[in-house]
Amino acid sequence: MCRRKGVALKLVTSVEEWMVRNGAEYASLATEKNNDASINLFTIKCNYVNLSSLFIFVHSISTSPPTEHISRDIKIEKVNIDQAISLYRRTLRSKELYLLDMDVILKEKLSLGTWVSYFKDEGKLNLMKMVDNENNIITNETSSSSWVMFSIWNTCEAYKLQLKKSQPLRFLHTTLNHAREKIFPCLRMSLSESLCKPFGFLFLYGLHGEGENLGELMESIWRFTSRLGESMKDCRVVITELGFGDPLTKYVPQTDSMSCMDDLWYTKRLSSQIGEKYEFLVKGQVGNVFVDPRDF
Repeated sequence: MCRRKGVALKLVTSVEEWMVRNGAEYASLATEKNNDASINLFTIKCNYVNLSSLFIFVHSISTSPPTEHISRDIKIEKVNIDQAISLYRRTLRSKELYLLDMDVILKEKLSLGTWVSYFKDEGKLNLMKMVDNENNIITNETSSSSWVMFSIWNTCEAYKLQLKKSQPLRFLHTTLNHAREKIFPCLRMSLSESLCKPFGFLFLYGLHGEGENLGELMESIWRFTSRLGESMKDCRVVITELGFGDPLTKYVPQTDSMSCMDDLWYTKRLSSQIGEKYEFLVKGQVGNVFVDPRDF
């Protein structure tokens, strides 16, 4: 009933005005690739520019068979927060868009920890990092030739999805409006009694890999996270989001229980002052980005 009456434009304008009053310098948003109405609204009427294209990978735990064991040739080792911060300081340099408060995220209660996966026969991964006087990360030993690091964000207690036969999806957290549109179509679940109960998901973030043999290591990550989810009450899904230019996108396991959909990020400068920090807005899409688990 409210379509083609300018309601959406007024809402976006009102939100932008509120953001400016509260000191925001730019606005960003996400929408689906096939949502032409939203894309036209943001780009044509509101002057947003496409910042990046991303892939959301969704693995349904409840519709897949029991998770296979991780290969004995692969070691998955949990690192402490200081080690994780040190590793991310080095690896985030490979990202075109990344966060400056990574230490804050890692210390959040919803962050279950950070792990590294590597092949045992390639040698123990060196986790002892040293920082020189110029804050450059150096190593004092040779690291494993192929390795992947990842962190896990637990949404199962923060908010949950719920499906009822007699009514549409209801959310226990407002941010699940984004999750409803993007996650649920990928689950391929039937309206069964099991879905009448709330369910949550684990979010893989901070994925970074180095070396040539990353395929098996990525599979080990998904198996590890899936087994963790299977042991948690109400956890039904494992999700990650990677930029279109992230090298790890081609190593995400393509199984029957894995779904993928496109996500588009848009941004707009709200401040009238043009500075160097806004130059990225005119350079075109960025392909290798860090996805903040707090925003998903």
